[in-house]
Amino acid sequence: MKNIIILLLAMMLTTSCKKFLEEVPRDEISSGQYFKQPDHAVNAVNALYRAGAPQFYEANSGAYSGSRMMFGPYLSGYIDNEFKGQEIHVQYAQNMSFNGDNLSSYLQSMWSNIYTGIARANNAIKYIPTTPGVSEVQAKQLSAEAKFFRAYGYFHLVRLFGGVPLITEPYENQDNVAVKRNTVEEVYNLITADLEYAVNEGGLSTNAMVNNAGRITKGAAATLLADVYLTMSGFPLNKDMSVKAATNARLVINSGVYQLTPHERSNGEVVLTNTAYNKLRVADNSALENIYYYEFAEGIATSTYSAWAFPATAASDTKFAVTLNAYAPTAKFLQGYNQTEDLRAQEKQFFHSSLTRSNSTIFNFAKAPYMWLNDAAAFSTGSSGKDLPIYTYADPLLIAAESIALSEGVTADAVNYLSQVKERAYWKTDLTVLKSQLALLSKADFIKEVWRERYRELVFEGRIWFDIQRTRLFPVPVGDGTGNILFEPVIGHANNAGAIIQEKNLLLPIASDELQRNANLVQNPGY
Repeated sequence: MKNIIILLLAMMLTTSCKKFLEEVPRDEISSGQYFKQPDHAVNAVNALYRAGAPQFYEANSGAYSGSRMMFGPYLSGYIDNEFKGQEIHVQYAQNMSFNGDNLSSYLQSMWSNIYTGIARANNAIKYIPTTPGVSEVQAKQLSAEAKFFRAYGYFHLVRLFGGVPLITEPYENQDNVAVKRNTVEEVYNLITADLEYAVNEGGLSTNAMVNNAGRITKGAAATLLADVYLTMSGFPLNKDMSVKAATNARLVINSGVYQLTPHERSNGEVVLTNTAYNKLRVADNSALENIYYYEFAEGIATSTYSAWAFPATAASDTKFAVTLNAYAPTAKFLQGYNQTEDLRAQEKQFFHSSLTRSNSTIFNFAKAPYMWLNDAAAFSTGSSGKDLPIYTYADPLLIAAESIALSEGVTADAVNYLSQVKERAYWKTDLTVLKSQLALLSKADFIKEVWRERYRELVFEGRIWFDIQRTRLFPVPVGDGTGNILFEPVIGHANNAGAIIQEKNLLLPIASDELQRNANLVQNPGY
């Protein structure tokens, strides 16, 4: 499972001193010089798993700041960071007071990291097909992986910043240094072209990622493509791509490769200490639920997520040097779950608020992510290598339910896909009852029910702000214990921190540092 990370480490350790001294330093080797043997092509793609958009799931700026994936949820005000007093980006996000100057370095890191990943992908895409010793089949597979990561990078950029410079060639001259912004639609056209190739022509494995040595699969590419098409169907493009979203989501569902992890039952009753959520918590992506995940390896690329499963005051009760609740669900956010019927809202399922200390006393604290708790790391080793799911099987199920409702109406398939996610969560409710309730909903109400489940189910994947962007609606839990969520126009609405959301806030500003580097860039409106 950790093959790619270990391979990258091995590459650094196996070069002899003599050979190192005889070679030109890697940062001075041109792309044309490097792609001379099959290992070069493989290693160029391996590096993409740790660069670009995937880095949004690392704690690049230290444990206190959280990962960049958390910035969108911070914008909603529904997710907090107990160290926001010193982590100024959290304050600016929640207060909607960010601009290209006061968050220049933070925004620049987002921008430059993704473009670094794109640049590496461009190198791979251009030179892999002509690398000596690489077969046509292998070249297609490696190119498909590279195109997956290039598309993933641009998908992040276009949602965060809008139209961005579209760079598809390696940096080998001055042509790609100061590039103007392309339109949003042009960026999406490249994204879909890359992913259509990966899904339909790349020859990617049809196995789950865990059974494919941790490499990108056809299912991962199809899930990302379905997500892209659903996003294109909403704002700002409003280009109905729901049929294509449904097609790609169904491709994943009908493959028979993936499944929602089931609960353990005893005499027909769910065992609360071994629910699906608890199984997923302790599994290191052995579950067939995980379609695409970000790998960590203890001692090589250590995960911070387990340390974020506790507040700062719990550090002395763990083996971690630092713990803090960097991804703290607010009380308002938690009102989006039915407090008695939704298993995800129960203690030690999605979240927890207590710890039994070594002296058997109970330490109570504000809700924190239980799904990220790695028991061995927290209480024994102090180092976590647990991988982080980015796309799970719930994603294509929910994408399919919404896109089918958009294109075909509330069909049996749409009801079936949504009810699978709901049945696992509402563990006391019979599946036939759930299906009958969903089948009676109007198209508009059914789609809103999908949005509610995305809010609840995909909280740890950080989807909430991207859903607000594409729907232009802000989710508001009613707060009566039922978990009901209303959707109100986002422009002029206050986020959970009380800040009024302006239209400009739906895109991030381009960092002032980047504007100074590239005179052809124009700042986003309102900044």
